[in-house]
Amino acid sequence: MGILFAEDTPTSARLLLPILKKAGLSVDLARSGRNTIEMLRNYDYGIAVIDLHLADMDGYNVVNSLRLLKIQTPVIIISSLDQPEAKIRAFSMGADDYLTKPFDPAELVARIQAILRRSSGFAHPVIQVAELKLDLNSHTVMVHDQPVHLTCKEFSILELLVLRKGVAQTKETFLNHLYGGRDEPDIKIIDVFVCKLRKKLQAAGASDHLISTVWGKGYILNDPKAKMLSLPPQPAIPMPASIPEQHFQAA
Repeated sequence: MGILFAEDTPTSARLLLPILKKAGLSVDLARSGRNTIEMLRNYDYGIAVIDLHLADMDGYNVVNSLRLLKIQTPVIIISSLDQPEAKIRAFSMGADDYLTKPFDPAELVARIQAILRRSSGFAHPVIQVAELKLDLNSHTVMVHDQPVHLTCKEFSILELLVLRKGVAQTKETFLNHLYGGRDEPDIKIIDVFVCKLRKKLQAAGASDHLISTVWGKGYILNDPKAKMLSLPPQPAIPMPASIPEQHFQAA
């Protein structure tokens, strides 16, 4: 199950994303509060790590909006505010954990892994779509119960497609998923990875139509059980009234 990391400071993102990925965690980056809410509403994540001070709205209101939308994804708030009042407020809004900056990245990884173990997100680590089975824990892929050997990049692309099956993913989304905004190659590399991935899956007996090209957008993994490939209309994001900040200084 993927992790959504909400951070609008490029320096912090460049520092933490490689560490999280090195720990075997699949990470997507959101750069604003509204983007965080939209991604958590449309996609399944095992956990969200949200910086308290995003540019467009603070982490308190992000978490509160998520809970108003009945989105129960576990949330870790990270912030330089270490006052008890700040932590109490975060928990009262619906956060599951609070980590004070500066922190050891290894502690963040440990907290993420602890929450994931306790949450239902890892209750079924094997996801099946048609003849394809993907094991999120062992990073293995089966087609018709026969193993398919993929590179790390190929597995990451397939993982993203499976977790967001039925929804077209842009090449920019794949690029961010693979590299997290750090030393990104030309976007055409995504076409190369997908081409190799398709060939391996089809050689193992997967349908030629399992992964489709969406012209002008990117790629989509087709779910034969889905009646619709597009998301239904969503209600507007409820934005709670701002809560006075006089007790808290800016991070």
